[in-house]
Formats: sequence, C-alpha cells, structure tokens
Amino acid sequence: MSPFTGSASRTEEWRHLRLTLDDGVATVTLARPDRLNALTFGAYADLRDLLPELARDGSVRALVLGGEGRSFCSGGDVDEIIGATLAMDTGRLLDFNRMTGQVVRAVRECPFPVIAAVHGVAAGAGAVLALAADFRVADATARFAFLFTKVGLSGGDMGAAYLLPRVVGLGHATRLLMLGEPVRAPEAERIGLISTLTEEGGVPEAAQALARRLAEGPALAQAQTKALLTAELDMPLAAAVELDAATQALLMNSADYAEFHAAFTEKRSPEWQGR
Repeated sequence: MSPFTGSASRTEEWRHLRLTLDDGVATVTLARPDRLNALTFGAYADLRDLLPELARDGSVRALVLGGEGRSFCSGGDVDEIIGATLAMDTGRLLDFNRMTGQVVRAVRECPFPVIAAVHGVAAGAGAVLALAADFRVADATARFAFLFTKVGLSGGDMGAAYLLPRVVGLGHATRLLMLGEPVRAPEAERIGLISTLTEEGGVPEAAQALARRLAEGPALAQAQTKALLTAELDMPLAAAVELDAATQALLMNSADYAEFHAAFTEKRSPEWQGR
C-alpha cells in the first residue's frame, strides 16, 4: 500500500466501528453487541477504507481486530444485507461482493500484522475476517462457522476458498466450507485455525500483548515477511527464492539491520526504527 496521499483528509470519525491508537498499536472494535457485531454495508466500507488509511499514516505497527460483547462477529446482518441484496440487480450485487473481497485484500496487504481477537461466534464473513488475519488469538468460547452454503451461496466467499486450504489444508477446508458446521476452539486449534488459545476471557489481554510485542519489533522486516507470505502462496520455488533474495538485499541496507549488528556488538537490545 502506497504511503502517498492525495487531497483527501484523514478520517476523523469512523461511524461503523471503534478505533483507538496507542503507541503503534491500533485496536479496531466491531461495536454492535446487540447484533453480535453483524456487519452492515457501512461496516464493510469502513473496514475497506480504514486499513489503507492506517497504512498511509505510517505510525501503526500492529492492529488488533475484535468484537464488543459476547462475540467476535456473526457475519453479514441478515436483515440489513441479505434482505437488501434480494432487491439488487447484478451490477449492484457485483459491487457489493467486490467490496467484501476488498476488505480481505486490505487485511492481507496492509504492511502491519493483524491479530483477530476471537471470542464467541466468528461466523460467515466474521470467520473470513479472522481467517484473513495474520494471527488468531481465541479463547475456549470461540467457534468458527463458514456458513455460506447454508444460505444457498458458494462456500468460497471473500477469498475463503483461497485462504482456508492454505491455513488448515484442503481436506479440512472442504469440510468446513461445504458443510458450514461450527468448529469449536479445541478442534480449531488442532487443525491450525487458531494461533493462540487462551483461557475464557483471556483474549483481550493476550491479543494486546502480542500486538505490543510486534509493535516493539522490527516493523520493516515484519512488513516484508507478511508481504512475502502473501505473494509467494502461488509462486513456483524459483520465483520465490529470487523474490526472497531481492528482499533480503534491500533489508541488508536498512537501518534496522545495522542496528542489530551494533546492538549485538555492544551487548544490548536493538532499538528498532522500522526503516
């Protein structure tokens, strides 16, 4: 994502989510607890626009995405989205579905790690949002459900058929996307869908601790690692190792690389600058 901006000013208020910034850590909270944080058209659009804006800002080094109340996110709002889409023509439907995919691309392409803090339900689009994150921190109440076939749609929504096999393998992905059955925390951890499993109620603290650890680390190296993980998913080995070589050559010219050597020589911890 380019750091260069045009004439548009920074967004001062996000109407469909809550954003806090604290010393390099952004916390984005889906805040419709009475609807289990079900997504609306506005929420999708805010997520699509927020991540590039934070990337251009340059001060964010890690982001935590969570939900207020009893759950992470129950997916698209049945009344506000599914009901409305029944009245849309094909062009409008294509615009909407492209927008939801742009949200997933924004999560994968932003230059900082994204941590999904999952408790309770992560269903439908909520499950895909968690899937798109770099880390999924969840507690024992978490359950994931890719519900798209249960409403008569393809299980491959929002990039799920691309991402899920790469996280849990084709066999598990086929079962989860075809049947739409919920996967509770113990199984989700076993198949690799959960990065870190905490005790019930432990998600906010664990997610923030991981975000702080990432924010205090070598941001440039982390950004390039994330970019390579995404870019190399479909590359042949020869192309991947060439991209790795070019990336390492660039990073060997970075201030952080020199700082590591200085810190090692002086027997102190590195002071990462992210450049």
